[in-house]
Amino acid sequence: MNMIVAVDENWAIGNKGSLLVRIPADHKMFRNETMGKVVVLGRKTLETFPQKQPLEGRTNIILSHNKNYKAGSAIVVASLEELIFKLREYDDKDIYIIGGASVYEMMLPYVDTVHVTKIDHAYEADAFFPNLDKSGEWEITADSDEQVYFDITYRFLKYERKNK
Repeated sequence: MNMIVAVDENWAIGNKGSLLVRIPADHKMFRNETMGKVVVLGRKTLETFPQKQPLEGRTNIILSHNKNYKAGSAIVVASLEELIFKLREYDDKDIYIIGGASVYEMMLPYVDTVHVTKIDHAYEADAFFPNLDKSGEWEITADSDEQVYFDITYRFLKYERKNK
């Protein structure tokens, strides 16, 4: 199973319900990586999307405590147990956890690959991703050249769990 996330130098991912920064190449990489796949996200993350609608071209699975929550064609599950059961219907390599913070934290033990856009800047933030560099469980297996968008520098990194 995969995760995909953009983090700043402090592993921050958001502030006040929004992304820290919008980088077109990061959005393109996200789209290319997840298109035709299964994306798993929390209700709050879905509600930050345009028109609060599921992502097109992907199977969207929304985690919400509200069992009656509806979001277009998305599948809604109400618990971790229900989510894990539902994910058994799909190939592990086609599943991408896409946020937010509580969903990342809950699902990290089930994941073996994390695609990270690492932004070389510290933003004001209130939502964070676990720092994979401080965990002995993860290693960087791919690292892009440094990218630049206006005054923002960033890299695309791939982390894999050491003992899968």
